[in-house]
Amino acid sequence: MIRIENLSKTFTLHNQAGAVLRVMEGANLTVEAGECVGLTGQSGAGKSTLMRMIHGNYLAASGSIRVAGLDVVTAQPRQIIALRRDRLGYVSQFLRVVPRVPTIEVVAEPLRRLGTPEAEARTRAAALLARLNIPERLWGLSPTTFSGGEQQRVNIARGFAHPFPVLLLDEPTASLDAANREVVLSLIEEAKARGAAILGIFHDEAARVRVCDRLVDVTGFTPGAAA
Repeated sequence: MIRIENLSKTFTLHNQAGAVLRVMEGANLTVEAGECVGLTGQSGAGKSTLMRMIHGNYLAASGSIRVAGLDVVTAQPRQIIALRRDRLGYVSQFLRVVPRVPTIEVVAEPLRRLGTPEAEARTRAAALLARLNIPERLWGLSPTTFSGGEQQRVNIARGFAHPFPVLLLDEPTASLDAANREVVLSLIEEAKARGAAILGIFHDEAARVRVCDRLVDVTGFTPGAAA
């Protein structure tokens, strides 16, 4: 479901006379259906950079990133938008939404984009919000007013609203209490059971042990790293 071959990434530092910084070189990685792979490595090693390239936010310098059959490196913007709509989900650390949109609509929006009837989309969104312990009295409010932990749970509900075949998870259990952490880990296990290919960053070691089938240290993708 995810197949990365000989991937490289550079950043051009325009405020430093156009200097080119090589941050990744020769990366190879696969994630199969029903598998959860955890990315490890020190801060700054390139975990988030790799996730953003897979999602199409960063453009690779060379190589290929095939996600559910589409090469994100050479894809047109409309193809990446279509990929994100029904095949590639992404739960980031931070919730970014339009202000004043009610929480239940934020969670239901991925379903509405796919043509799910409004009543069904809201019902599914409500079930996830309830499961993630977001009080019903908050569903009609904008999540921009919520605490960090509440916003994270709304973000998770939004990411799991549609059964994406491929999921990217960036610290999905950070800042969660034990009860909500358990809910999130159960959602990940259910996604694996239905065949989703999952790539994640988990600083929570116990979460890695529980849901990850294997770990990949991205330090090996750094230019000049030992093989």
